[in-house]
Amino acid sequence: MTADILLVDDNAIQAATRKAILTRSGRSVMVACSGDQALQMLAGTTPARPVRLVITDHLMPGIQGPEFVAELRRLFPRMPVLVLSGLADAEEAYEGLEVTFRLKPLPPDDLLDLVRTLLMEPIAKTA
Repeated sequence: MTADILLVDDNAIQAATRKAILTRSGRSVMVACSGDQALQMLAGTTPARPVRLVITDHLMPGIQGPEFVAELRRLFPRMPVLVLSGLADAEEAYEGLEVTFRLKPLPPDDLLDLVRTLLMEPIAKTA
């Protein structure tokens, strides 16, 4: 299973909503409900159709956002990553991990604009 975007969120409603927004805009999206599941899914992607962007929640079961992103960086050092959180101080946990951080809620148009920008850049930058 491959997609342009891997969406990682343990909240099924938020994941389904974001997936619908992205899919309606023409993006191919797959969803993982944890960082562990996301890493397994990424291991199954092919070079011909790699995931191009990861959008992840900060607080999740199992490994939390920062640990997930650190492992993601080890495996895919240039993968753009968008971290979404309702906690403003969570951004500090991603210091040095080269992510784009945004507070929830993120309006649909802002999400789509941000995704367009991140997919054009070779690597995400801390906001």
